[in-house]
Amino acid sequence: MSMTYAQAKEKLSEYGQEHVLRYYEELSEKEKEELLSQIEGTDFSLTASCSHREELAKKGRITPLKAMELPEIEARGEEFKKLGEEAIRQGKVGAVLLAGGMGTRLGSDAPKGVYNIGLTRDVFIFERLICNLLEVVESTKTWIHLFVMTSDKNHEATAAFLREHDFFGYNGEYVHFFMQDMAPAADYNGKVYMESRSRISTSPNGNGGWYVSMKSTGMSRIVEKAGIEWLNVFAVDNVLQRIADPVFTGAVLQENCDVGAKVVRKNAPDEKVGVICLEDGRPSIVEYYELTKELMEAKDEKGNPAYNFGVILNYLFRVSALDGLLEKKLPLHVVEKKIPYMDETGALIKPEEPNGYKFENLVLDMIHQLESCLPFEVVREREFAPIKNKTGIDSVESARALLLQNGVEL
Repeated sequence: MSMTYAQAKEKLSEYGQEHVLRYYEELSEKEKEELLSQIEGTDFSLTASCSHREELAKKGRITPLKAMELPEIEARGEEFKKLGEEAIRQGKVGAVLLAGGMGTRLGSDAPKGVYNIGLTRDVFIFERLICNLLEVVESTKTWIHLFVMTSDKNHEATAAFLREHDFFGYNGEYVHFFMQDMAPAADYNGKVYMESRSRISTSPNGNGGWYVSMKSTGMSRIVEKAGIEWLNVFAVDNVLQRIADPVFTGAVLQENCDVGAKVVRKNAPDEKVGVICLEDGRPSIVEYYELTKELMEAKDEKGNPAYNFGVILNYLFRVSALDGLLEKKLPLHVVEKKIPYMDETGALIKPEEPNGYKFENLVLDMIHQLESCLPFEVVREREFAPIKNKTGIDSVESARALLLQNGVEL
């Protein structure tokens, strides 16, 4: 039983969001029920942060964090691989695909993972990722639990697509779908937008919301039951990344860190990637737009750039450390975005310019709460082909060229 109208009204008035119920009387019974249930599940306290977003963004003292670089990885590769493969065979490693996004920037209304990047045949983003994971499954002869995080905007379409394609050869018993928790989207004064008369405008709660969402959807029970001790979290848009990579896994185990982060050497001081570092002595990531000129120009003892390694959103987390994070409240990021909304006449407007804020937790905050992190260098041309745009940098075009270079038939 969802909350009553009176309870919803009381909750909304506490946060100055009474306008959410403005059309309540005109709704069908089903719509009324859906709206009340959405009000019940929405954390409106987030909107209060609109007024002090500058304070939220303050960083501590930034110092360099040494990465494990390619020569060392090459020299110790066999030792790491053996350790990683053993952990995989013992069922201690799971994978989490962050697939809540849509292909909007690629000109598609479908989930990003169903985008077809093939030239002479069908090659889907999801298919490439699963093929990469299957290589490890085949070399270790062990199925790895794959948790697929969707959002309320693409859950049904994602699950249907993967089932329809028979999980591209993956064992369906090891694939688990769960939905990311949502956060409301608000105008500059902190008033939540309405998407329709019966629906608050929401967006996923950021890439740092994945473990909280695994907990709230009961996925962590599967993790516990299967004895999974490490979760490799990765983004949907990098079609070349290695997943549950035994060498990476072994290195993180060997170094006894709470988290490992795959990193690439930056191709320019101002490249748009978050940079791994220490903040007030703890591992952290400085986003590219927060990098000062001073940090960009800083050098290490060898004369190389001190902040030279960018993260590619591929991390290996120790599950016991993640459980510890659930007791802490992650910092909130208030991000300016274009938010579709219903105007006074009831029409849905898709704005051309940013018109408000979305509220997100980010993976980088999870890392900053942990004691130790191993930045692990990978070869950019072999493991980093992000698809963010249709053409140009980090695009379908650039990813195709890299896949072809790596011998993938398109």
